[in-house]
Amino acid sequence: MSPELIGVIGIVLLLVLILLRVSVGLSLFLVGFLGVSWLTDWSVAFSQLGSSAFGTSNSYSLSVIPMFILMGMFMSNTGLGKDLFNAVDKWIGHFRGGLAIATVGAASIFSAISGSSNATTATLARICIPEMNQFKYKTTFSTASVAAGGTLGVLIPPSVLLIIYGALTSEPIGPLLIGGLIPGIIMTLLFMAMINIQVRLNPEIAPTKKEANSISDRFASLKGVWPFLLIFAISIGGIYFGVFTPSEAGGIGAIGAFILTLITKRLNFKGLISSLDETLRLTVMLFLILIGAALFGKFLALSQIPMYLTNVVGSLNVSPYLILALILIVYFILGMFLEGIAIMTLTLPIVYPLITQLGFDGLWFGIIMIMLINIGVLTPPLGLSVYIISGVVKDVPIEKIFKGVIPAIITMAIFTIILIIFPDIVTFLPSLIK
Repeated sequence: MSPELIGVIGIVLLLVLILLRVSVGLSLFLVGFLGVSWLTDWSVAFSQLGSSAFGTSNSYSLSVIPMFILMGMFMSNTGLGKDLFNAVDKWIGHFRGGLAIATVGAASIFSAISGSSNATTATLARICIPEMNQFKYKTTFSTASVAAGGTLGVLIPPSVLLIIYGALTSEPIGPLLIGGLIPGIIMTLLFMAMINIQVRLNPEIAPTKKEANSISDRFASLKGVWPFLLIFAISIGGIYFGVFTPSEAGGIGAIGAFILTLITKRLNFKGLISSLDETLRLTVMLFLILIGAALFGKFLALSQIPMYLTNVVGSLNVSPYLILALILIVYFILGMFLEGIAIMTLTLPIVYPLITQLGFDGLWFGIIMIMLINIGVLTPPLGLSVYIISGVVKDVPIEKIFKGVIPAIITMAIFTIILIIFPDIVTFLPSLIK
């Protein structure tokens, strides 16, 4: 068999294993190791396995992963999510649909701390949905608001998925994180506008909550939130102004969060142990995936598939945007069945060289890919965020939640098109990094 055919068989096998719910890291290890063995011999495969493990775990740039995760865990175990929601609610909760808008606002701030869509969704589902139920919000609408806000977790920095994208493509992690900031803010505002339009068209889904709070009450609500926002501003601002590398910013964020949680007496011993335990587990899982992805990437390089496809695409006399559209359609379909990390590790060794060959910016494509992954977490049959909410709100049929997120999916699709038309929305801030 030709190397290209072996490569295709390996890709199909990997996809089958992932669909069978074999862990992504183990699937990548298995297919990568067997593929390299087939194309070379066992000794080379074992050698590549060792070099992939050492090279990935020894990478200084990837040390940012456990640091930002630890920062998020410290803050997640302090009741910050409820404080964020209450603070935003004090400011805008009196508007019609204000609780839903406050949910999205709290999600955007919590995302700047957690870096995870799943963590953001699970935290806000437990906090916001009972509050909206108390004020007679339609459950289809309230659950959809949480699902939409949860997608901001992997767009607004520090996004774990953007860090993984940088690791898989060698795009610099600092500019990638900064590149998600403006799209994240705009997406937040678009979700808020979407909610406002929905309640204007159908006022019954979100009754008016109460009278507006006083100015003093509004500013008093910020008391428990500002220290944590300060940590975010220092760490991400430090990256933007060139004061810190991403790894240094992660370390400063983690130690700063730890000190603040001690000073404010928010973190007890149980929360400390839980934060360290969850950080260790998640970090190990992510590094196993990255090591497996490195080995799988070497297998694909030996199969010559990326080089072959790049040459074929380069010889086509069609618009690069047509090829981009086809790639995005494939991502949309994959998002219906696979979660984000699986999609990245499966496709980026092939797709990223094509994107750069077509003349598109690799950093910009990272944000576009995140947008497609976010659409996938709301789309059946996988719809991971929807299933997380369904696990919290057990009395709401899952089909109703899927129906409720349709406006959010449409909003994200429209914004993705806007980002394609105006790539400077993504690349403007990174271009200014000193």
